[in-house]
Amino acid sequence: MKIRIDSYLPLTDVEGPGTRFCIWVQGCSIHCEGCANKHMWNPQEGTDFDVNEIVNLIEKYKDKIEGVTFLGGEPLEQIDAVSYISKEVQNMGLTVLVFTGYDYNEISAEEEIKELQKHIDILIDGKYEQDKRDFSRPWVGSSNQKYYFFSNKYNDDIIKSYKNKFEIRIDRHNKISVNGMGKFEELSDII
Repeated sequence: MKIRIDSYLPLTDVEGPGTRFCIWVQGCSIHCEGCANKHMWNPQEGTDFDVNEIVNLIEKYKDKIEGVTFLGGEPLEQIDAVSYISKEVQNMGLTVLVFTGYDYNEISAEEEIKELQKHIDILIDGKYEQDKRDFSRPWVGSSNQKYYFFSNKYNDDIIKSYKNKFEIRIDRHNKISVNGMGKFEELSDII
């Protein structure tokens, strides 16, 4: 089985609790107004990986990370691959956080969602709604987005333990990359 991704980051401290391996999946049909990742909308772009190749990459970092985060793009549009990787990640003793623009209450009865739910610890749902922009809670950008806890690893207390922040990287070719959540426009004054 394949998964199409835009990029991955083996070690990040801003995309969920603790240090995480982060996977930005490619493809999203939701198209939220004001989306920061429009370049991930087209499902034909990005790179195909075999799911076991991704699992092997994660395994190399398992002693350095608390878990894996799936964002995008839209992870649920590749739900079989995300479920498979999530199951393998939890078998390593790591946690899984999945972001989705879909409303969990509207899709929770679907069999694929029920299966995924068995293998994730946190689901954050809801479209990014520009008119509800709010960075007061960690990892989300608008007030309509909700947290769901599917294991005993985390609970609502985690929301109080973290604040939104950015990571800025400069590679050996002087290319700047930024990940995290917050007011990206404020970064333009710095970068």
